[in-house]
Amino acid sequence: MLQAGNYSLVLLIQMTLLTYDLFVNSFSELLRGAPVIQLVLFIIQDIAILFNVIIILLMMFNTYVFQVGLVSLLLERFRALLIFSAVYLTLSISFHCWVLNLRWFESNRFVWTDGLQALFVFQRTGAVMYYYLYKRTAEYMGDPRLYEDSLWLREAFARDRQ
Repeated sequence: MLQAGNYSLVLLIQMTLLTYDLFVNSFSELLRGAPVIQLVLFIIQDIAILFNVIIILLMMFNTYVFQVGLVSLLLERFRALLIFSAVYLTLSISFHCWVLNLRWFESNRFVWTDGLQALFVFQRTGAVMYYYLYKRTAEYMGDPRLYEDSLWLREAFARDRQ
């Protein structure tokens, strides 16, 4: 079971990773003259997104809801986050590869193709949705009803068995 002290630490780690992601999305263009530094920031950003997904999944596996076998209830409730996390990670990796490929040898030249601009807009829009859904889910995972037996859980279990 996730105790209050542990939840606070996990939430702090999650918010730190989200803040780093926001920081890289906001300021990575300022470092376009140093493609190696940008590469390192992008790799750490993608790993942070992956760690956030792993942390949320571990928190889901730790719930009483999961332990009694109501995985479908958890997936139904958190489907949007899981889908958006995969989409956002894919968009981020695609954008990072494309921008570094175009700028690696000519880092001070302005290079924005139409496709790159479209991918940039989709990646940043996906980021906003990802931040919202992730923060909402991370806070919802602190609900004590997910970690103990309750009436709504028994009703959900009865509906699931029928």
